Amino acid sequence: MEKCRTGVYPGTFDPVTNGHLDIISRAAKVLDRLIVGVAQNVGKGPLFTLEQRVELTREAVDALNLEGTIIEIRPFNGLLMNFALQQGASVIVRGLRAVSDFEYEFQMAGMNARLDSRVETIFLMASEGSQFISSRFVKEISFLEGKIDSFVPAVVRKALKERFAEGERPW
Repeated sequence: MEKCRTGVYPGTFDPVTNGHLDIISRAAKVLDRLIVGVAQNVGKGPLFTLEQRVELTREAVDALNLEGTIIEIRPFNGLLMNFALQQGASVIVRGLRAVSDFEYEFQMAGMNARLDSRVETIFLMASEGSQFISSRFVKEISFLEGKIDSFVPAVVRKALKERFAEGERPW
């Protein structure tokens, strides 16, 4: 019987960007099952509710039409390692945009390894075209009525426009 390689790609996804989708697409090439874990993370003061972030991420991932890998979008709150183990994951996927991301991610991977060495962390470098994309910049540019077409899928552009029309601010 062949072993199913399950991974968790965690994040706040506030909102999901083309950079996130790039990592999801590439992780799908090496995993049989990928759980995109949308973190509650109220400490970051998200623009969208947890339910909205889950739905936006689900719609964006569904539009990718990835075949061959089971991809599930699930909310979570609490310790990432606990969530990974609950999902039956043996891998945590982390995306790196720049060298500046590495130190924090390296420390996090070390802590997670100490919590449970059965779960490995793999790092995927952002593709050249998405290394500079961040949810924070996307929200600011959108709020200031800049063009974000190349940074996020259409469903996210629409959601941001609606949110800012309601008087919300990105910070």
